[in-house]
Amino acid sequence: MSSDRVDYIAPWWTYWLHNFPHINLRLQPADSAFQPQNEEYQQTLVFFGCVAAACLGLNLLCLAVYLSCLCCCRSSDPDQDEKKPRSCCVTWTAVTAGLLTCAAVGVGFYGNSETNDGVYQVTYSMYNANHTLGGVQSLVTGTMASLRSGLQQHLERLDEIFSTRGDFVQTLRFMQQMTDSVVKQLLGLPDWVRAETDLTELAERAATAEYYRWLSYLLLLILDLVICLMACLGLAKQSRWLLTTMMVCGVLALILSWASLGADLATAVGTSDFCVAPDRFIMSQTQGVVGADIVHYYLYCNQTLTNPFQQPLAIFQRSMTTMQIQIQGLLQFAVPLFPTAERDLLGIQKVLNTSESSLHQLTALLDCRGLNKDYVDAMFGVCYDGVEGVLYLCLFSLLSAAAFTLMLCAVPRAWRNIAREREYGDIDEEDPFNPRARRTNPKLQTTTCRACAATAAAWAARAASTAPVLPILLRLLLRRCPST
Repeated sequence: MSSDRVDYIAPWWTYWLHNFPHINLRLQPADSAFQPQNEEYQQTLVFFGCVAAACLGLNLLCLAVYLSCLCCCRSSDPDQDEKKPRSCCVTWTAVTAGLLTCAAVGVGFYGNSETNDGVYQVTYSMYNANHTLGGVQSLVTGTMASLRSGLQQHLERLDEIFSTRGDFVQTLRFMQQMTDSVVKQLLGLPDWVRAETDLTELAERAATAEYYRWLSYLLLLILDLVICLMACLGLAKQSRWLLTTMMVCGVLALILSWASLGADLATAVGTSDFCVAPDRFIMSQTQGVVGADIVHYYLYCNQTLTNPFQQPLAIFQRSMTTMQIQIQGLLQFAVPLFPTAERDLLGIQKVLNTSESSLHQLTALLDCRGLNKDYVDAMFGVCYDGVEGVLYLCLFSLLSAAAFTLMLCAVPRAWRNIAREREYGDIDEEDPFNPRARRTNPKLQTTTCRACAATAAAWAARAASTAPVLPILLRLLLRRCPST
């Protein structure tokens, strides 16, 4: 066995997640060993989802209290509320929410990709191990079929040909015993059909679930980006319907963020429980299908372990070698006496050559290094890339929840600012006493200044003899009016 073989060692974050308190729905401590069929263990995973649901309820309650206080403060003292620097607070809150959303989406894309890579590695290793087990089963079945049918037919014909020679018939009887011994050893090998079926079904289910999980998170990330852009556009254009749509979608995204956090946290803890001691769970699941010594041999695959297939394969090899020697002797001594026996002897030799080739392939496939490599690759995919990606998705959910909470706090204040500006904008634009109208309407500004100039000239003629300072002020006023 190769000395540079990579062994599986659980990463530190799986131990950290495994040490999380496992509490069932009756709020009692439970065993943290990975037991997905155990109802109490399932309750411990559901408990993490309940914690996320409680955080969602607390978050919505805080938002409701904030909005209620905002409405009450406005109705109780509107004059004091108008003096507060609202626009600056709304701007910085929106900027912070936008930055948090961008950071959350970036983390989410990375976590989604890492999780997908981990699950792909698991399914690939499962299909590869399934191919190995299928090859072993095919070789065993084909070898037994050729020995039982092909070799048996040749031996029966040779028994008729050598009926007059007792020594040759005795050699044929010995070869028949050797064939029965080989078939018996092959029947003693594990039946890999059930294990192959279980791996295929598990890999297909994992691939299907991962596809829908990846697609769901991709849509959630796109939804977060769209809501963030909608909020920015609504604040920039001061659009009420955009802000209203953003409020509804923001509440929906907030609920989805906390829901995804609960699912991701339960998944991370459950997967970490498996990653800490995967051999224990695998041996419990293969009990009754494959022997414990065989499972132990493939899981650890070190030089101190004895190959459980060494004895049957050795008997297979010795039987093939002995029968080859017997056939060579019959070809040398029996063919000159019985020329018709040559065809059947060569047929037996061909079957033995094919069986010996299958023996070499079977020995290579049953070696622990191939399946152990698939096992280690699968564990690295699950416990390194997979759990790490799920942790990043948990961080994405937290950042997203914080960002949408800030958005939902900023939008009501922005709504009030937009309402005040629109109330100010309802003033008649044609009113000559409206300063805003004079600044924005050049025609009205010119007419007003003409009237102002005429009035100022009349006052100047009346007050020229009494107040020498007043004409100076009037000249300054006339300079501000545009020339006509």
